Amino acid sequence: MSMQLQLRQSQSLVMTPQLQQAIKLLQMSNLDLAEYVSQEIERNPLLEATSSQPEERREREQNEDRQAAPDVADVSSALKTDSATRAEETFDTGLENLYADEARADTMNSAGSDGASAQEASAWASVGNGGSSRFDNPDFDLESTLTEDVTLRDHLLNQLGLAAVSPSIRIIAADLVEQIDEAGYLKIDEEAIALRLGAEQADIAAAIGVVQGFEPVGIGARDLADCIRLQLADLNRLDPAMAVLVDNLDMLAKGEIPKLCKQCGVELDDMRDMVAEIRALDPKPGARFSGEIAQTMVPDVYVRQNDLGGWGVELNADTLPKVLVNTRYASEVGKGGGEVKAYLSECMQSANWLVKSLDQRARTILKVASEIVKQQDGFLAFGVSELRPLNLKTVADAIEMHESTVSRVTSNKFIATPRGVFELKFFFTAAIQATDGGESYSAESIRHKIRQMIEAEDVKSILSDDRIVKNLRDDGVDIARRTVAKYREAMHIPSSVQRRRAKASLV
Repeated sequence: MSMQLQLRQSQSLVMTPQLQQAIKLLQMSNLDLAEYVSQEIERNPLLEATSSQPEERREREQNEDRQAAPDVADVSSALKTDSATRAEETFDTGLENLYADEARADTMNSAGSDGASAQEASAWASVGNGGSSRFDNPDFDLESTLTEDVTLRDHLLNQLGLAAVSPSIRIIAADLVEQIDEAGYLKIDEEAIALRLGAEQADIAAAIGVVQGFEPVGIGARDLADCIRLQLADLNRLDPAMAVLVDNLDMLAKGEIPKLCKQCGVELDDMRDMVAEIRALDPKPGARFSGEIAQTMVPDVYVRQNDLGGWGVELNADTLPKVLVNTRYASEVGKGGGEVKAYLSECMQSANWLVKSLDQRARTILKVASEIVKQQDGFLAFGVSELRPLNLKTVADAIEMHESTVSRVTSNKFIATPRGVFELKFFFTAAIQATDGGESYSAESIRHKIRQMIEAEDVKSILSDDRIVKNLRDDGVDIARRTVAKYREAMHIPSSVQRRRAKASLV
């Protein structure tokens, strides 16, 4: 054994912190990116957020606002002068004779003597000319001006406060209101509630009856059948035949209409009317009070058709956070030297790298989106039926990037097209081979064909999976039956037997 010194040359990929940051930014969504940049601005004193609006445009709008807004003192003076003139013309006398206890100088304040008085006079003058804000206006709706949404819990508790019940029942009902879910159902164990509250089960049942009497009708139901039963009872439509139908909703879901007619003792036409009444009811009466706000899908890329018939691709500048590096501040503070200079040097390097990473991210998203639009121009022009099969490797080879980079770019990114807003991953679909060896079909276009076939089928000729396979093969699509069944189930389309029963009940 001996000590040796050797020189070797090798290649390796080192993930530096800057490279990790660039990869992390690439796969972030708009909200995550904005939050990350805001955190970096708070941590790095050399970073500053900048608005996408040009300075000249901001200054122009500010000047227009100043020109459009008249001086408050001038408006107040004009209003007072006009009011005095109208009063003197109407009563054929001066203002000093109209107010016996006050002199004209006391009733008319000078606009330049007191700015606060001018603002107050202007404010009161605007109230007089409010138009729609008058309380005697028949179109005025005070409730429409409220901004706070009423939750289901508050709505029920307000009704409970007006209910004529005993204090013990009121306490139990208030506890039951807390147990109602977002759909409006009360799925509880009465024995457990009675044990927890130390109450009799009869009182629990009475409190449930009180809650079920609140608006909206059907609230506090134990299940779907109970919810439908409450609504039918409120409409005075819970006759014996309808009660039997509600007790056998599982048979209705299976399409066993002849058996239901026999059990309910009604004809087929009457059964259709009964089913129509049930379908008109609200299966989730509490959903209208949902406090969740639907989030708007903000696209990262816009696709628009240009004058030459092609497609223009541009980034959504509103979703891109913009930062600047304050070099002047760095030069002023860095004169101290020592630790301050070293700290600012580190901050300068981090800030420059963040700006560079954001720019590179925007360029990469634009490059990937442009290639996707190029590959799927048929979809943009003609719809889902012309969606081509596409994978990550095809796009990566076209733009000379790695597949992992394309995968990160298409994650949590959306593109706005004339046909709607789609996630970038929507355009990557598997390929279904053609029977004649020609160009393949995309899986999404095949699912669209299957949906169109089933929607157009006649009640007397329900398409089975085998029949759908035959029709697709006649169109040149080489597809297996299990693939058709998988696509149908993914689209939540019932089987041919279930569709035949459902459509027969509607005839």
